[in-house]
Amino acid sequence: MYRLLITFMMLGLLAGCSSTSTNSGRYSMKNDKAPDRPVDVSNVKDAVPIVEPKSRGGNKSPYTVFGKQYYIMPNAQGYAATGTASWYGSKFHGHKTSNGEVYDMYKMSAAHKSLPIPTYLRVTNLANNRQVIVRVNDRGPFHGNRLIDLSYAAASKLDMLSKGTANVRLEAIDPRAWQNSAAVISTPQAAVKSDSIAGRYLQVGAYSSRSSAEFVESQLRPLLGTLAVLIRPVTNSAGDRLYRVQIGPLTATTSLPDLTQQVEQMGYPNPRLVDFP
Repeated sequence: MYRLLITFMMLGLLAGCSSTSTNSGRYSMKNDKAPDRPVDVSNVKDAVPIVEPKSRGGNKSPYTVFGKQYYIMPNAQGYAATGTASWYGSKFHGHKTSNGEVYDMYKMSAAHKSLPIPTYLRVTNLANNRQVIVRVNDRGPFHGNRLIDLSYAAASKLDMLSKGTANVRLEAIDPRAWQNSAAVISTPQAAVKSDSIAGRYLQVGAYSSRSSAEFVESQLRPLLGTLAVLIRPVTNSAGDRLYRVQIGPLTATTSLPDLTQQVEQMGYPNPRLVDFP
């Protein structure tokens, strides 16, 4: 009986993000839902990719949930996929995720069945091109053919709460490449003088596939007037091929705050000012 109880507890932990579950189990409510009142998450920042070891919890491979066996990928390098995203909220808020962290639906996190924990992902809602960056720290969703479960905050920023699901594209982010891809601006953008940006570039992102970079370039190019949008292939220290999308070269008359705001309004958060090469 004790061993059976432990088995059910482990299944509950792994299935923690199944937002469609009708069995409350260890949770205080039977069905998942959004907060009782709408919450403005517009100021919630994307997850920032950093180099981390694999979590001690949540990476056992294979593992079994509801009679089905799942295998964890050895790494997330080059991972890209398109599929259905769902989200999970109040039912799971404050409970432990598969790696033992506490789920906070107001942070940028996600659940995935097979990516290593943690993994950082760029998620694009293909219906409106909105993007977020999330950190995978949970397992699921174990329902139908859904690809990923997003936190309430991430789903809200992708504008998918009302429908409940969205067709999304996932791209794994290499934290080392992310940290090395551009120099972060050390002063507020509004205070950067125009002559200090001449000849520099505004980097929109670094992508693991050229097709993703070309899609971003095609979205930006018609809206930026005389500024060029470039795709620059690079190979990082780990030997991975990345495709940087950059706007420029900027001129002394370019308004960096206005350009940055325009790029962010188009659904590409946190563009960075960089030098080239």
